[in-house]
Amino acid sequence: MNVGVIGVGNMGKHHARVYSEIEGVDLVAVADLDKNNGRRIARKFNCRYYDNVSRLLDTENLDAATIAVPTSMHRDVALECIGHGVPVLIEKPIAESVASAQKIIKQSEKSNVVVCVGHIERFNPVVGMLKTLVRQGKFGKIIAINTKRVGLYPSQISDTDVIVDLAVHDIDVCSFILEKGPESVYARAGKALNSKRFDYADIFLSYDGVDVIVQVNWITPVKVRELTLTGIKSYAELSYINQTLRIYKKGHGEDVDIVNIEEISLRKEEPLKKELKNFIEYIKKGKGDVVLGGDGLSALHVALTAIRSHEKRQSVQL
Repeated sequence: MNVGVIGVGNMGKHHARVYSEIEGVDLVAVADLDKNNGRRIARKFNCRYYDNVSRLLDTENLDAATIAVPTSMHRDVALECIGHGVPVLIEKPIAESVASAQKIIKQSEKSNVVVCVGHIERFNPVVGMLKTLVRQGKFGKIIAINTKRVGLYPSQISDTDVIVDLAVHDIDVCSFILEKGPESVYARAGKALNSKRFDYADIFLSYDGVDVIVQVNWITPVKVRELTLTGIKSYAELSYINQTLRIYKKGHGEDVDIVNIEEISLRKEEPLKKELKNFIEYIKKGKGDVVLGGDGLSALHVALTAIRSHEKRQSVQL
């Protein structure tokens, strides 16, 4: 499989690295407007460099490509790749607007070209395990999910806000675990340290009886990536960063305060490597665990609706 990476900045450079490590995959080229960075990455992974996407697509015979350019460029680059018959994995979010996402999906279906979206947290081992335990009834009826994804402002972000950049992760994860989308959204957001875009938000999602609170910001001086799930039988604490999952359950005995704590054993794995392996496998066989364009569109729609909710100062039905 000959693959290319379009955009080798903060995230794209890791795609280039992982592709170069996957057996049966040949990273043949990268493209980036920053010539110094693009050439450096190309030298590092022994592939060709292009400063123009069209030239890359016209010259190379690609079997797949990652699109990791700024969000505002996703639609145009994706449509050009689809026009060349190249399956793509677009780093989340799928696009900057619902209309752009819909255009990508429509064109992919018309051209019969695979479009996946890089919602990387789905491929974190702890997320898959939590979903399995939910399906097995480990928690009984689920009451609530709380997520926290906070840290300092990433300097490479220049065309989106914290809701579309960060909250979209947890929106997708919660829908993935609960196997349905939210019915309504209420959000409050603000611009504490950045006058141009939202840098903090608290989002309340209603999932048919399950209350979900998503907290994100680019203000907290420590990186936190956590999720907790409350069920009537037990409670879960999940760390995306440490890939740990801890289950708390009321114990049996005379002491009403007895709580049994279970550390779920997991084999740690790099989520991006699993994601890209699945992407390649999906292209080859047409099946497997990937995030298709429709799911990427759904997560984006909820994130953008959260912004609208903040602007209206009211809950919005989805």
